[in-house]
Amino acid sequence: MICVSIILPTYNEADNIGIVIPLIDKYIVETTNCYEIIVVDDNSPDGTAYRALEFKDIYPVRVFIRKGVRGLSSAIVFGASKARYDYVIVMDADLQHPPSTIPGIVKLLEKGCDIVVATRYSKGGGVLGWSRLRYLESRLATFLAHLINPWTRTTSDPMSGFFGCKKEYLLNPLIKPRGYKILVEVLSKNRYWRPRVCEVPYIFRSRVYGRSKLGSKTIIEYLIQLLDNLFYQPRRY
Repeated sequence: MICVSIILPTYNEADNIGIVIPLIDKYIVETTNCYEIIVVDDNSPDGTAYRALEFKDIYPVRVFIRKGVRGLSSAIVFGASKARYDYVIVMDADLQHPPSTIPGIVKLLEKGCDIVVATRYSKGGGVLGWSRLRYLESRLATFLAHLINPWTRTTSDPMSGFFGCKKEYLLNPLIKPRGYKILVEVLSKNRYWRPRVCEVPYIFRSRVYGRSKLGSKTIIEYLIQLLDNLFYQPRRY
């Protein structure tokens, strides 16, 4: 049995955090009782962090509030730096990443996979509630990743924000925590070590509460990230 730190980066997820924490506990105990939930909140004005703190006496929840800084990828790396365990699972708190997928990720980590990607684009995976345009945008982004960065071809869904890995892969000092697509960075900057990448399918669903944070800035940051990693030369650290 392995121990796992689950990292939940949040911003204005007060309506969702009280639902996702009990669901994580419900499903993860199918594979391990050794876990913690790390909520990294970017000082949400809706009180997300304080809602999460209400669960600290019920579940193994730790809450960190970052002030004066925002960003999904940097919040994930920050959470990894606070993790007590050697394996981490990264997921959104907005219920688009189903906690029922967690046991599958844990099992593959136990079997020796270094990175386990929850994918929408392999057999058994999919998306619900997206417009045709939104789906095409996602597939185009995946195509660009595979075209520009060959090392992302180890997974069908390098755009996924739902994955498990060894903590050290997120703490690699070569990682540049920017934008929303940290997995592309993880696959790129750790490729020297030839990590064993595995997949588990899941169904991505539209959020019930709150608003999506996807915008033009996110797309621009992603393109810059791809180009930066194109010219990156792997080396030991």
